[in-house]
Amino acid sequence: MDHLPPPATAAESQRQPLGKTARDFTFEWFKCHWADLAWMAGVGGFAYAINALPVPLTRTFPITFDESGNIVNPDLAYPYRGWIIPSWLSGLISFIIPYSVYLLAQIRLRSAWDASNALMGTAWSVLLATVFQVVLKSLTGGLRPSFLEVCMPDIELAKDPAHNKTGLNGAGFHDIMYTIEICTQTDKDKLHTAMTSFPSGHSSAGFASFGFLFLWLNSKLKVWADYRPAFWKMVATILPLLAALTNACILTVDMAHHWYDILGGSVLGCAMALASYRATYAAVWDSRYNHLPLHGREAFVYGADTVDYAALTLTRKVGWGGKRDWLRDDPGDERADAVHVEGPVRQRRPVDHQQA
Repeated sequence: MDHLPPPATAAESQRQPLGKTARDFTFEWFKCHWADLAWMAGVGGFAYAINALPVPLTRTFPITFDESGNIVNPDLAYPYRGWIIPSWLSGLISFIIPYSVYLLAQIRLRSAWDASNALMGTAWSVLLATVFQVVLKSLTGGLRPSFLEVCMPDIELAKDPAHNKTGLNGAGFHDIMYTIEICTQTDKDKLHTAMTSFPSGHSSAGFASFGFLFLWLNSKLKVWADYRPAFWKMVATILPLLAALTNACILTVDMAHHWYDILGGSVLGCAMALASYRATYAAVWDSRYNHLPLHGREAFVYGADTVDYAALTLTRKVGWGGKRDWLRDDPGDERADAVHVEGPVRQRRPVDHQQA
């Protein structure tokens, strides 16, 4: 199995030119991730292609009772207002804010591999959430709250066989069900968007990225660990969830989505964040390991009897962020060797049993 070279000492780092160090790391990083990058490009292309396809299934919607003229489903009759936060801006925010946090944190962490895992993990989370929501939108669709205004249906068109090829126009109870065959909207992209409501892409991307950031901050600040954290750390850790929730709930103001679209997208984003975080870090909730990035070419060492897994955290409280010894689950056991963790490379160091 290939192994990464051990980290250079301070003296060695001073002797090596910065350009050479950057080139060495870039080469090693690309060697580990080129296949991931290729797959990400392929999956992204697949999502784009699926999104461009017309909705393959026919969905019916009610309009009026012939004898009364009452709208049967007012949930589809809201005015079209566009988006308060456009899709492109929502996607941009979903990357810029988490990425800025990861990179600024390296001032203290000083671990290129940790930064790489955080950046790649967030990208995985958002990409997977995007694929899921695009496929679901295309297959199940769902009509947006402003669908009727976008569609601009003309019931009289249902009498023309050319506009009733499905035979579903003027069908159902009191003949109130119709299809998009009677829509007079000429903008096909706008009509396609009005037919693809579930699940919410804003919500899925927001919770995928900010959910990952939430898990990352919890691990680095050790909010739920073995000591009582400062309140500001709790606030900093929870803020990404507030950002994701605000981004999602704003969709109920402009009525771009129904509440169940938002809920479905949010659950989907959270699931992808959990899956991607566990794929790039050693644990999700176990505070002993959840701050440590995994490496594609080395197996992580779990459950050493007495370990120094405390490196690579932002907090410096109660021994975190440096070298720290952990007791075995059985207090009666003697302490064994400790493991010092620096990024993906784990080095053993002896422990003085008398001092322990």
